[in-house]
Amino acid sequence: MRFLHFLWIFLTPFLQILLGNEIFLVSSQCLDDQKSLLLQLKGSFQYDSTLSNKLARWNQNRTECCNWDGVTCDLSGHVIALELDNQTISSGIENASALFRLQYLERLNLAYNKFNVSIPVGIGNLTNLKYLNLSNAGFVGQIPMILSRLTRLITLDLSTLFPDFDQPLKLENPNLSHFIENSTELRELYLDGVDLSAQGTEWCQSLSSYLPNLTVLSLRTCRISGPVDESLSNLHFLSIIHLDQNNLSTTVPEYFANFSNLISLTLSSCNLRGTFPERIFQVPVLESLDLSNNELLLGSIPIFLPNGSLRRIILSYTNFSGSLPDTISDLQNLSRFELSNCNFSGPIPSTMANLTNLAYLDLSFNNFTGSIPHFQRSKKLTHLDLSRNGLTGLLSRAHFEGLSELVYINLGDNSLNGTLPAYIFELPSLQQLFLNSNQFVGQVDEFRNASSSLLDTVDLRNNHLNGSIPKSTFEIGRLKVLSLSSNFFRGSCPSTSLGG
Repeated sequence: MRFLHFLWIFLTPFLQILLGNEIFLVSSQCLDDQKSLLLQLKGSFQYDSTLSNKLARWNQNRTECCNWDGVTCDLSGHVIALELDNQTISSGIENASALFRLQYLERLNLAYNKFNVSIPVGIGNLTNLKYLNLSNAGFVGQIPMILSRLTRLITLDLSTLFPDFDQPLKLENPNLSHFIENSTELRELYLDGVDLSAQGTEWCQSLSSYLPNLTVLSLRTCRISGPVDESLSNLHFLSIIHLDQNNLSTTVPEYFANFSNLISLTLSSCNLRGTFPERIFQVPVLESLDLSNNELLLGSIPIFLPNGSLRRIILSYTNFSGSLPDTISDLQNLSRFELSNCNFSGPIPSTMANLTNLAYLDLSFNNFTGSIPHFQRSKKLTHLDLSRNGLTGLLSRAHFEGLSELVYINLGDNSLNGTLPAYIFELPSLQQLFLNSNQFVGQVDEFRNASSSLLDTVDLRNNHLNGSIPKSTFEIGRLKVLSLSSNFFRGSCPSTSLGG
């Protein structure tokens, strides 16, 4: 009893603090001046009220504006965050003086709107901002220098998926160096689609000089050029590097393997050359690697270390070669593996059967030989493309049994033989099946149980199938394309619309 009494005396002050804070949070209210500014802001914006799920609900009659959708307040009732992304706002930002008077704002998100104007200089007055997201909002022209006054920024996102090439968002005067020289707190920088060509080859030096804490660097389609300078290695905390679709025309630095926090590295369509450093594959925390569309880039896939983190490996349209290591099975998180149009050879490791998270596999247009592994354990598999290789052997029920998520199978242009397994036509999610240009034999009666399936495309051309074409083949309701030419069938195709 004495112990309980002591415990109560000891805990009471903490409970009072906790309960007091909770009561304070519940009773805190948006200040009148903050509410007035929010209503003025709503009035200055032009937007589609039928599509807005936030602005349209801001209502004068709702006294507690801290509970309005997209609004967050601090304990004193000051607005500290506005999340107005995807609100179909088309104009009014240039006259939104109320926005620029929300001096306590720490977070502003206007992404995915349709402004089609320059970034307003008034945003530079919001000097408490730590997070600014203006991505894909239709802003054009020169990024104003006054934004460099936002020295507390931790995240800056000015990226765009579809830049306006007539009026691109750009950093020209000032250039990147002058723009970020006061942004030493910045950790995440997204400038995809922003024209940085005025920076020339000095972008690495600028980043490493002024942004020592940078963890995310995303500069896709920025018209930057190579080489990737050694100075970038000073950014020890980098975890994400996205430099796709820039004409870097350089080799991939070996020091990328020293970024111990590197989670994602994407360098597709960068005109890379030379040999890719194998050690990068073995960065313990690396989850995503995309080197696709670099036809001059050489390399091979090394032995993987146990407990690797890789989820996505995309090497399509490169000059990678060699064989796949059996240790591919150590990548238990691997979900997407794309090696199409490379120069790989040798067998596909049977250990791939152990990849239980595999969802997308494309090894097409290589020189793989031997048999197809069983994928029974890859229950998440939706896309399988092993076409244009030298694969041999039989297909059996065991190859695909239980793969209820498979939508696409392409095994065309190999040397597979034997009879077609009926089970493949009964996969419940399968929509497209390509088995053309192999050496399959026997009669086509495998459609008999496929009448309720989702199959809409079947290509069996250039095999050794024979017999009469069963009438049931043409009674599959969803079937749009059926190609059976260059076989040994008797009779004619009842419906030429199915491809004959």
